[in-house]
Amino acid sequence: MGIAVDIRKKLGDFNLDIRFSSDAKRIGILGPSGCGKSMTLKCIAGIEQPDEGSISISTLNEDGSSGRKLYDSDGRVNLKPQKRNVGYMFQNYALFPTMNVVQNIAAGLKISGEEKDARVKEMIERFHLQGLEKHLPGELSGGQQQRVALARIMAYKPDIIMLDEPFSALDQHLKERLQHEMIAMLEDYHGQVIMVSHSRDEIYRFSEELLVMENGSLLARGETQQIFEDPRTRKVASMTGCKNFSKAERIDNHTLRLTDWGIVLQLKRQVPEGVNCIGYRAHFFEPVWGQRKENCISFRLSGMDDLPFERRYYLKPEECGRQDADLICWFVQDNERKELDAKPQPDYLKLREEAVMLLHE
Repeated sequence: MGIAVDIRKKLGDFNLDIRFSSDAKRIGILGPSGCGKSMTLKCIAGIEQPDEGSISISTLNEDGSSGRKLYDSDGRVNLKPQKRNVGYMFQNYALFPTMNVVQNIAAGLKISGEEKDARVKEMIERFHLQGLEKHLPGELSGGQQQRVALARIMAYKPDIIMLDEPFSALDQHLKERLQHEMIAMLEDYHGQVIMVSHSRDEIYRFSEELLVMENGSLLARGETQQIFEDPRTRKVASMTGCKNFSKAERIDNHTLRLTDWGIVLQLKRQVPEGVNCIGYRAHFFEPVWGQRKENCISFRLSGMDDLPFERRYYLKPEECGRQDADLICWFVQDNERKELDAKPQPDYLKLREEAVMLLHE
């Protein structure tokens, strides 16, 4: 099972220009609102038509793999949405408001009556909707609506399922539970699933392969955990949630001067040519009391926020000659906060080498 996308589309001042191919089972597309994530899904589904390019999928049949062109501007192929066998879950689930659960699941199934009834019953049981068969969407909770929408998609056995910001309409306290539920519901689906989101936590939890988008094009692509650990550029690091950055001057193969923080960083690993920035996640600092150690910044407190399960410290950089340098963020989980409260304020924060991200602007 795989997908190959190579499309261009102009919409006003916005240009979508995206190319990727993947056989990963779970693909995440991460990026800010308006970057082209949903437009990409709509082009794959056939809801929007690219100006040029191609979209194809390959499926593994009993007799081996076969490919299907969904769209090809050169070959004048443009299958209608209902012919693409692609499942698309909209942000608001797009359930028919005057149809009950059974009718919503059955909508669009082009099979005989008995087979349709059996398929709907199978979906009702699979997605734990027993007792809700006659309910209208307005009588269901957000989680129940999500299960109905997914059951409707799975009923016609699509080659690919696409989830467009599936948790954006939900209250924060529901999101995590429903994310886990959806992952469990998709566990035995052997096709590809593509999910778009602007939430790095949703994407990290869901995807094995990650595409990072900005302004209609790809900034990065690769294994999800690898991109979070080594994003390569400041933009990608920021999209994956990194809060701390400093411009860097490469002194030699193992030494960087962090010009925004006023310190020199000594590393055991080699610093590649072209590195001019470092990133450091807010949870990875280690407090140091007493004598200064290698790769430390002074603990110059500017402010602090005590949240229910986390404390956030905001530190001034050391003297670096810049009055507008960003504050350094140190986020401490609740169990660490209790340990810190039993001690005096740290003198320094140490940067762990394995957590230093070597970047370029």
